[in-house]
Amino acid sequence: MKNQIIETDRLLLRPFEDSDFEDVYEFNSNLEVHKYTGDEIITSLDRAKEIIKEIWHKDYNKYGYGRLATIYKPDNKLIGFTGLKYMPEIGETDIGYRYLPAYWGKGIATEASKAVLKYGFETLNLERIIGIAFPENIPSCKVLEKIGLSLYKVGDFDGDGGTYNWYEIEKEAYHLKKQHQP
Repeated sequence: MKNQIIETDRLLLRPFEDSDFEDVYEFNSNLEVHKYTGDEIITSLDRAKEIIKEIWHKDYNKYGYGRLATIYKPDNKLIGFTGLKYMPEIGETDIGYRYLPAYWGKGIATEASKAVLKYGFETLNLERIIGIAFPENIPSCKVLEKIGLSLYKVGDFDGDGGTYNWYEIEKEAYHLKKQHQP
């Protein structure tokens, strides 16, 4: 995983490095970014360093993949993350994305997520990838649908009593959709 780089026209996706902590703090301390995540809003640079080492680097080492730093090439700026995360508590691999608000509405999540799906199915040889989103997070739900995932249930995720949209795509369906794209 250390050398894995995924590149699109506008984006560079790569593993997080220890030196990315200020950028991680910038997007993970933003209230707008966290409106629909259910994750903690970080309040220190030290916590940003811990997230890189204790979550993302551990995922890379344990599962061979994880969330990737997303660099917007036109600005040469790390704007958030895109990537896969294995969730052992449910035995599934989730696709996720999180960006600074200035980069919303530009098709970045779709562009990055399509590249990540390709990596997940064609390089990692995963059988299925899911996406989980709050129903009221309409832009995120639309991205999941645009990249080919289908809604398969609405229900709780982590015992918090919340309602989430659960999306999925299997490798076979991914390859079929890919064959029928222009």
